[in-house]
Amino acid sequence: MFQLDIVTLFPEIFNLTLNKGVIGRAIKNDLIEIREWNPRDFTKDKHKTVDARPYGGGPGMVMMYEPVCAAINKAKEKHKNSKVIFLTPQGKQLNQAAVVEFSKLDGMILVCGRYEGIDERIIESKIDEEWSIGDYVLSGGEFATLVLIDSVCRLLPGVLGGKNSANEDSFVDGLFDYPHYTRPEEINGRLVPNVLKSGDHEEIRRWRLKHALGKTWRARPDLIESIKLNDEQKMLLQEYIEEFENL
Repeated sequence: MFQLDIVTLFPEIFNLTLNKGVIGRAIKNDLIEIREWNPRDFTKDKHKTVDARPYGGGPGMVMMYEPVCAAINKAKEKHKNSKVIFLTPQGKQLNQAAVVEFSKLDGMILVCGRYEGIDERIIESKIDEEWSIGDYVLSGGEFATLVLIDSVCRLLPGVLGGKNSANEDSFVDGLFDYPHYTRPEEINGRLVPNVLKSGDHEEIRRWRLKHALGKTWRARPDLIESIKLNDEQKMLLQEYIEEFENL
């Protein structure tokens, strides 16, 4: 069972979200265990204070060392070897390769920041890795944590219904996903490509690969440049570029 411990001031965000859909089914099937730890439960004053003004002045408040560390320590009592991950805009950029590596772990302890952040000494003494989901600021780490949880858990054995579903996702091979079509066959004059109705599995595979390459080339040429394309991929991408330029 994959173990997830979440240190958060707002556990209700996860209670409302993770009990639905794919992750909810995985929890019910005992594939994933999720526990939330609220730093407020580890405070010692009657006001349950978890934040204070920053030294040196400035706007906002900073999450305090003691209650956050106490919550992390409690999570570690059961899962001593779990990595402690802090979601922050200052972290390494999350990508599919990192998600795959996370899915190989037995579990994670995810720390959600709020306000202006957390005391730096928490990072120095308790955090193993810092990760970011993008170069922008959110109201709190809970939303980034949900992204990480969903991306990792769907790769765990048995979580997705289809055996190869996760292997066919976008970015598994560094490329965008190919276009998808379903019924009806025609919508406002737009038709499903004939090759997808042909029943020729090899031609369908080549068409999907070509259009995955093409979508990536159009939207994120930097990804194409970072991938070592094989001969078939180079040929299919060139076909796509020529067709695109002749439209």
